[in-house]
Amino acid sequence: MEKRKILSNRTFLYLTEFFSGMSVMAVELGANRLLAPYFSSSQIVWTIIIGTIMIAMALGNVYGGRAADKNPDPDRLYRRILIAAIWIAAIPLFGKYVILGISALLIVTISTNLLIWAALFSCLVIFVFPLFLLGTVTPSLIKFTVDSLEESGSIAGRLGAANTIGSIIGTFLPTFVTIPAVGTSVTFLIFSGVLLVLCLLYFTSGRKKNPAKATAIAAAFAVLCAFGHSSSFAFWEKDLTYEGESVYNYLQVREDDQTVNLSTNVLFGVQSVYEKNSRLTGMYYDYAMAAPLMAGAASSDSGGSADILILGNGTGTYATQCERYFDGMNIEGVEIDGKIMDLARKYFDEPKDVKVTEYDGRAFLNAIDKKYDVIMVDAYRDITIPFQMSTVEFFTGVRDHLNEGGVMVVNMNMRGESESGQDRADINTYLADTIASVFNQVWTADVPETTNRELFAANRPAGGDTLASSLASSLPSITKSDLRSLMETVSGSLTAYEAGTHIMTDDRAPVEMLGIRQLDSIIRDEAGYYKEQILNGNFSLET
Repeated sequence: MEKRKILSNRTFLYLTEFFSGMSVMAVELGANRLLAPYFSSSQIVWTIIIGTIMIAMALGNVYGGRAADKNPDPDRLYRRILIAAIWIAAIPLFGKYVILGISALLIVTISTNLLIWAALFSCLVIFVFPLFLLGTVTPSLIKFTVDSLEESGSIAGRLGAANTIGSIIGTFLPTFVTIPAVGTSVTFLIFSGVLLVLCLLYFTSGRKKNPAKATAIAAAFAVLCAFGHSSSFAFWEKDLTYEGESVYNYLQVREDDQTVNLSTNVLFGVQSVYEKNSRLTGMYYDYAMAAPLMAGAASSDSGGSADILILGNGTGTYATQCERYFDGMNIEGVEIDGKIMDLARKYFDEPKDVKVTEYDGRAFLNAIDKKYDVIMVDAYRDITIPFQMSTVEFFTGVRDHLNEGGVMVVNMNMRGESESGQDRADINTYLADTIASVFNQVWTADVPETTNRELFAANRPAGGDTLASSLASSLPSITKSDLRSLMETVSGSLTAYEAGTHIMTDDRAPVEMLGIRQLDSIIRDEAGYYKEQILNGNFSLET
């Protein structure tokens, strides 16, 4: 067996270890971004990704060691790396179809935990094989590099260090450089290309050069780049105004003559809606306008004013509606995603006098001393709630930043009915119980024809005005007929919340499991239609 000249210096082997480690971590982070628009980026999805990738790597380690002992030919290893590189390059082109195909199949066959199973099977089909192949790198390189037992420890240590350093770089580059700059699809192609260059350097060295094979490999990669570089996750959509990615989210803007919508998830829901004709929609952000009235700090025309803080400002819909319908509003917003802030200014006509800080909502509260009349909490990351903004400690911080008589309003999405049994309470029950442990008044109002529920909370003296009575007493002062009509509806739908014992703390806040469970229930209720369409052969992506 001829030893290729490029292997005479161990530097190339260390570089192979370095770049394979870097590519594994880049693919892992890319896996999260590929799955997130369809299944969320929750801790559950991360667990599935990490678990399946670790299984693939472990199996690759076992196979790679046995294969190297049986036939210590480096050509076999670099062929495996080559196959992994081509597979990774194909993920942007085929991965989205695989995800939707698996999801469609599971809708018909599985009735519970659909998102978990769909994410798991998608991860297994798309990512296990190439990472299994990359898992063979380390044991194979140890076999090729160690010449004597005396140096086996130091060589294994250097190879491990090269892999670790590559993994560190492969962790930071996608998150902070490639994904925000060029997107998930091109990120896969970049790191696939790195592996491909390694293989081409190897196979074009020595006497057994094969330029035709190298040309064929390069051509295949070029084709995959040409057809797979698109950043579109909702590839069936033809009329999107904007589609892109940020450090935190997949982002999609859809616009027509009447509205502009923002979605951060392909399959589930709309996060923001802007009405171009300046009217009320009856959606949750309109219901939330009851909060300034409950706080006695706003009127529809003049004479009232309020300091309002919005945690999870999004595209500024709530701020826009408050400025349209109330005078004297001093509004601040906090939004963690700078790209959403850009979209708000470009597409959603966010008021220019609203100061928006790019920051985490809880960290912002911890950093300021100012108090407000109204604090709105509407912090969702795709379909999940950040756990740090769902706990007793967080809501205590909100309470401490409210003026006397101030009101907190919380948008609770995925409203549904709790299943029987204490351990089957839904996520909104947990949120409301947690809030009720901090505030002595909690009232809720369900938003018709949506899965939203608005929760209003305040601390007021016993025997004094309730939030419901404060809203009712403010109704005669509202001169805008559409706002008065809506507030009458909100007033009539308010229900005093009876607190339970489902309390979330910084130490224990299972929001991902609760959110997935509730979303699973919603999907199960809605899946009957799609099952019928699929079984009858009538399903299409436009359905």
